[in-house]
Amino acid sequence: MRIPSIESPRGLREKLMLGLIRVLSGHRAPDVVRTLRYRPEMFGKPMGALFQEVLRGPSEWSIGERELFAAWVAKKNECEF
Repeated sequence: MRIPSIESPRGLREKLMLGLIRVLSGHRAPDVVRTLRYRPEMFGKPMGALFQEVLRGPSEWSIGERELFAAWVAKKNECEF
């Protein structure tokens, strides 16, 4: 299910950022980017901090191993990442 308010960027800055992603990549911004940018104070910043801790914090796995594992899980879940 898509949240309609995520489809329409709020403000000029968001429109420019999402437009730049479309121009540079040739695709619309992925839903995860739109979700994280929608209301960053409520969801995006806390989740971004968690993602950074999980992928870059102390671990027995290297950063590359964690990134590869995340990409594999995303592929299995048929996610763009």
